Amino acid sequence: MKARKLSFTSRRRRSFLFRCVLSFFLLSILHTALLAGYPHGTSDSTTSYSFGLLKPLSFLVKFYLKLTTSVANDFPDETGSTHNFWSTHPITRLMSLAEQRFRTKLSRQSKTLAAAVAEYQRRYAMPPPKGFDKWWEFTQQYEVIMIDEYDGLMRDLQPFYDLKGGGVEIRRRIAAVAGLASIDLVRVRGGVLSTISVQADGYVDSEVSARAKGLKSILGRFAKDLPDMDFPVNAKAEGRVIVPWEKRLMQFNSTTDNNTHMQPLASFRPDWKGEGNVWDAWRRTCPPDSTARKLFSSIRSGMHISSRASLSSLTSPQFTFSPNTPYHDQSFCDEPHLHYMQGHFFSDWRTLGELYPVMSPARASGFADIKIPSHYYYGSTSRYTYGWDAEKGEVMDVDKDEVAWGLENDDTHSAFNINASSNEPLLETPHKLNKIFWRGATTGGGNEPAGFAGMYQRHRAVRNLGGWERKGVGAAFDASGGLRHLSISYATLNKEIMDIAFMKATNPAQYPGGLENLMKDHRFAEGIPLGGHWKYKYLLDLDGMSYSGRFMAFLASDSVPIKSTVYEEFFGEWIEPWRVKIHIKLHYIPLSAGYEEIYNIYSYFSGISSEVVEQVYDASVGDLESAGNSSSTRTIKHIPGAPDGDAKLHRIALAGKQWKRTIGRKLWKLLKTAYVYRLAL
Repeated sequence: MKARKLSFTSRRRRSFLFRCVLSFFLLSILHTALLAGYPHGTSDSTTSYSFGLLKPLSFLVKFYLKLTTSVANDFPDETGSTHNFWSTHPITRLMSLAEQRFRTKLSRQSKTLAAAVAEYQRRYAMPPPKGFDKWWEFTQQYEVIMIDEYDGLMRDLQPFYDLKGGGVEIRRRIAAVAGLASIDLVRVRGGVLSTISVQADGYVDSEVSARAKGLKSILGRFAKDLPDMDFPVNAKAEGRVIVPWEKRLMQFNSTTDNNTHMQPLASFRPDWKGEGNVWDAWRRTCPPDSTARKLFSSIRSGMHISSRASLSSLTSPQFTFSPNTPYHDQSFCDEPHLHYMQGHFFSDWRTLGELYPVMSPARASGFADIKIPSHYYYGSTSRYTYGWDAEKGEVMDVDKDEVAWGLENDDTHSAFNINASSNEPLLETPHKLNKIFWRGATTGGGNEPAGFAGMYQRHRAVRNLGGWERKGVGAAFDASGGLRHLSISYATLNKEIMDIAFMKATNPAQYPGGLENLMKDHRFAEGIPLGGHWKYKYLLDLDGMSYSGRFMAFLASDSVPIKSTVYEEFFGEWIEPWRVKIHIKLHYIPLSAGYEEIYNIYSYFSGISSEVVEQVYDASVGDLESAGNSSSTRTIKHIPGAPDGDAKLHRIALAGKQWKRTIGRKLWKLLKTAYVYRLAL
């Protein structure tokens, strides 16, 4: 009996020791997850965004404190866990990887013609075109940096390389498409350039779009080296060519001429008129077994789209930072309901369902247009060009309306520095507002089919990010009080860190309920000139009917673009998102199509302003006092973001400026020229 009792006691001790070891092990895992900054949290049935150090983290912290009551109130400190948190933060890692990618890309560029030829053959499994040696001489004469990075251009051209009949077939297709509405021609004859518009009845009109004129100006540098040829240019902002999946496959596998199955263009109409729409044409570019080709999934109502993902997920969209823009990240074939969120699927302009060589300034996924530089980038105007001096007729290095960055740790929202001795603003030393700014018109898509304008990218941004009366709560993390989770209304949050509004209503009849509902559902404010944007540290850049024409101006400024786009432009391989070191590269912060992570982007670089914290604190002080929290009497101050966050943000802003100063506007034009030169070959 005694032996059995001793055995039972021993088993109890072993069980107790096992539980202790297991508890210690689990606590170690939780502690590691805390330091790594993984986003855990509670499910929330309401739309919720995390802010500051993110709401999911605060849930993990509260759970951690229940298990370890000895944790100090001021944990994490500035030298320990906080440092580890920021060093493993996704944004920190994205910036580090971006720098590594660019250094690798820059170092591998060909240094000799022989090396460039070999690299061309390695990448594309064919010899370079005739005239490649002259193109090489051009790049060396003007010190063009990117010699080998033209994969995007080659992807655009590859379907035409696959055509049976070669150049003869391509020229036939150019002649056929030239007679369509909104297609202009840039023509080379005997080394002389001209621009024309060929009407369906054969009439030749010399009046052409600005896009065709812009391409002509670039070709002028080397037209003498080109054979007689035509460049069909899309006069519209939207993409025009959408080739179904089956037609592409048939073209690739065909052993005969590809023109026998092409639909004639004689009856082509420029608009839809209820006979179809862009999305219905686009989804046919997807494989037959894709979700987009299954009718029920393709017509699923976009009104049910929501960003109310559970914050307990490790992939919470509020704490998922994309290495690229939505052009690279979104798959409408796999998630067809997302097409309701993008206006280009509702364009009024009919697309071409055959492979025609049409050149456009931007290309969305699934389209088959050939990318060329936008005319906004080589024509100087007060609306789209940073530093444009209309009186002098030239572009200055620094825009006359540029505003100084301000103090690194200044969290105020005043437009002026503060005199420490008198606490009065120094009106002669303005600095940038620590806000995210956007102004624009209600463009973003057409009306085919009608009734979906409220879901377009600009409308969603203004309604969700610009809404000063938006209902619901987000979250703030009060590090000064020791890992406290505080709720904050979207109205407070947006009003303090955002200034996002429409300034002009275009085609208000397209919006459900017309102009009255459009004005009711969205914030409107006075428009400002381009120079007025430089008052703000963050500049939101959104697609309109197509790509954003202001992007290059934003990059050239001392502010930071936050860019969300479904389009790829010609410079896509020469630009590195998230890159912070000043070099010969353009820089910006990418943003997903849902915009969920924008609050955490802001808090990483700028922290939480004292104004926001004070409002949250005032609303929560009663609850804190009732809980017996003595820290409720503390003075609430600015909660900083990542170490040197403002300095990193400033370096991103300066990168475009430094690029302009070290490389210069002249070479930027030459980079565009080198691209078009290679396209022509």
